[in-house]
Amino acid sequence: MTNEQRLSSAGDSADGQVSDSPRIPLPEGTIPVAIGLVISGVASYAFFKVGQQALGKEDFKPIVALWFTTFALVPGFFMPVEQEVGRALAHRRALNQGGRPVVQKVLPLMLGMMAFLMIVVIAASGWITNDLFEGYGLVTLALVFAFMSYAPFHLARGICSGSGRFPPYGLLMGLDGITRTAGCIILWLAGVDVIGAYALVVVLAPLVGIVVVLSMGSLHTDDGPPAEFSEITPNLGWLLGGSILAAALVNAGPLGIDILASADEAAKVTAFGNGVLLSRVPLFLFQAVQAALLPRLARLAAKGDLGEFRTGFRHLMVVVVGVAVVGTVGSFLVGPPVLDYVYDGGLDRRTLTLLALASGLYMIALATSQAVIALQGHSFVTYGWAAGMATFLLVTAYSSDDLYLRVELGLVTASTAALIVFALGLRQRVAAGATPDAESMIDGILDNPLEA
Repeated sequence: MTNEQRLSSAGDSADGQVSDSPRIPLPEGTIPVAIGLVISGVASYAFFKVGQQALGKEDFKPIVALWFTTFALVPGFFMPVEQEVGRALAHRRALNQGGRPVVQKVLPLMLGMMAFLMIVVIAASGWITNDLFEGYGLVTLALVFAFMSYAPFHLARGICSGSGRFPPYGLLMGLDGITRTAGCIILWLAGVDVIGAYALVVVLAPLVGIVVVLSMGSLHTDDGPPAEFSEITPNLGWLLGGSILAAALVNAGPLGIDILASADEAAKVTAFGNGVLLSRVPLFLFQAVQAALLPRLARLAAKGDLGEFRTGFRHLMVVVVGVAVVGTVGSFLVGPPVLDYVYDGGLDRRTLTLLALASGLYMIALATSQAVIALQGHSFVTYGWAAGMATFLLVTAYSSDDLYLRVELGLVTASTAALIVFALGLRQRVAAGATPDAESMIDGILDNPLEA
């Protein structure tokens, strides 16, 4: 199918009516996705604030560990499934073919991945419970439940995006964050101090959004021709590898601190998690802006004009680098008082500045990796995140004996290593004469491991 056909078909609404608006790869409803992302991000900060008010920094530590473990694993495994389901459904919609066979075909794959993760967690439950979750077995059980709730959550998002139903997609994201925070507030006001209860709120929140969107009929798919795995897995392997490693890296800091910290340093783990959340403010904004700009970016890619694509990418990088610099300088100047105001402090200026620098470098690397994917360089992205993860492990293990500094240096050098590989990959793709296309651009923009 040509790019022109994709553009024409994507201008149709979910009910098959042709829109009078310009032909763009995704409907104008992409804006609700950006709104959902912002709501989800704000809700994350509120959850951490309320949870620490309810439990205290030391007792909140298992929830911090659960949070970053969940979002190190869930997006990595299930985001590529969401992407490929969305792409396959959009392709069928362009051909006026029902997408139900695609959903039915991907279900065994999704359930297999879910079962694999559950088995791994159960097999390692002794270590996970004692070393990550401070001996709270119910938190380990909550991690198992996380796969059972987030797997259908990502499938639902894939169905919504592939069907052109972006307001329900944004609703899914927003309700996930709102439900989690509202549940935490209810427990706090009720005087509940059982750590396992807060853990269940973290992992069961997505089910509310699924039920709401399902009741709206937004997950409906029509019958159509039988689907083959080749229809939904052309880039799944590379996307899966890159997504797993990218999600692991963006959440590696708090988990590394958790593993390295002694039993009496629980408050330090929570404080570091707070600092990581604050350092992600530019990343959240970057993600929301990208979602809002996705139709324009994909239309640009659909032209197949490498020169215009390079100009657009340079403009994007100016913005991304500028945001990264502002975030880093801002953390140096006002990071400590902001952290004191929001989360009662716990980190010094050096730590906040290095976390912001690492976050900024990660954002630049992420933007570069998306450009590489847009030029069909999916394999480079997997190699880049693998290099980043290996760098993090080596630097964290051998760079320093200081608990915070060794992880901070690991995060900074890891993002730098990934960025170098992506830059080399981008140069190779351009030299090879690769041209961008709409589907690869959409893969790249949606290949974002930052869930919360």
